[in-house]
Amino acid sequence: MDPLRRYFSEQALISNRLRVELSWLIALAAEPAVKELRPFSKGTRADLDALIAEFSARDAEHIKNIEAQTNHDVKALEYWLKSKLANNREVQRSLEFVHFACTSEDINNLAYGLMLQESRVAVMIPALDGLVRELRRMARVNADVPMLSRTHGQPASPTTLGKELANVADRLRRARDRISNVQILGKINGAVGNYSAHTAAYPEVDWQRFSRRFVGSLGLTFNAYTTQIEPHDCYGELFDAYAAANTVLLDFNRDAWGYISLGYFRQRAKAGEVGSSTMPHKVNPIDFENSEGNVGIANALFRHLADKLPVSRWQRDLSDSTALRNAGVALGHTLLAYNACLRGLGKLDVDAERMADDLNGNWEVLAEPVQQVMRRYGVPDAYERLKELTRGKRLDRKGLAAFISGLPIPKEAKKNLLALTPAGYTGLASSLAKKI
Repeated sequence: MDPLRRYFSEQALISNRLRVELSWLIALAAEPAVKELRPFSKGTRADLDALIAEFSARDAEHIKNIEAQTNHDVKALEYWLKSKLANNREVQRSLEFVHFACTSEDINNLAYGLMLQESRVAVMIPALDGLVRELRRMARVNADVPMLSRTHGQPASPTTLGKELANVADRLRRARDRISNVQILGKINGAVGNYSAHTAAYPEVDWQRFSRRFVGSLGLTFNAYTTQIEPHDCYGELFDAYAAANTVLLDFNRDAWGYISLGYFRQRAKAGEVGSSTMPHKVNPIDFENSEGNVGIANALFRHLADKLPVSRWQRDLSDSTALRNAGVALGHTLLAYNACLRGLGKLDVDAERMADDLNGNWEVLAEPVQQVMRRYGVPDAYERLKELTRGKRLDRKGLAAFISGLPIPKEAKKNLLALTPAGYTGLASSLAKKI
């Protein structure tokens, strides 16, 4: 989970708050109507940028020590920042504009917005893309490998292994796009969302326009209507989207586990690994089980966060704040799930012979195409006749051929049905898999 550390550690949260506070100060200084400030020089801008770029664990610890006295995290950052800026003569006259007209949530909602936005782009989407890429590759490689389907756990119309993998790849691709398309909203409009402090100090400034431009400059989407907090509807959408992708992954983990159990996949043994403390022969599908377990934890958190975060009593309560601290935990378990599944895929070898044996042992699955050809040529009671022949019974090639030979259908149609095998009855599965 190390890639997420820079976005969701305590230090990362404080660093993003610092980034918002300094960006706000710079924006205020650049606004002509705020006559008490002047735009900062290039040298001062470089110093301010360095405060963010060089923000260290030691700085974060210092702020936490101040917080131990203030019992307020954002106020602690404000005090620390003022102490840092006091050494710069150009900024000294601007110290009282640090956190100007802001409530803590103005800083926090933008900080969390940046964390969720940037972790999505830099870590989560690339990790999911890597998984989708591997599934697509495997789908194309195995596009022509016939496989017995199992609906309700019972032998059903054949498919190909590649087509089944393509199904998952396409579902995850669509889920990925849903994650990517959620707009992360932000606001910086004061204590209850009305720009009251802003307009009291500078009534001549178009604060809504100013705030819209500022939020947009951070790469977030402006929300014009809020209480003290940005209502977090977008977080609910994002966490729902992550959870939906995870549900697809869960479905695949269980199917992969099942195909390993059936022998359709063999797992490559790794030197030194142990499958069981007492049964030496075992090679367990632990990566898919690991992925499944992490999906469960992630989605429990995502579902709670999606339900909880958009709900706040009246204009503000802090229950969202304590819950939102766990966003990184949910994403961390999601990242573990992606990586475990990918690791599991890398250990698989396809056993085409085992799949062929299964197909050859289930000729009754050809009752479907035989029935459809009978229907085409008006043979009465087609379904019922095939049901009587096959339901709950084993049927071999010889028995099916005898049935087909007695059908009152054209000679060419009869010839085509007699040539059909379970392995050859896969429809467009191969071409669909190759297009993924």
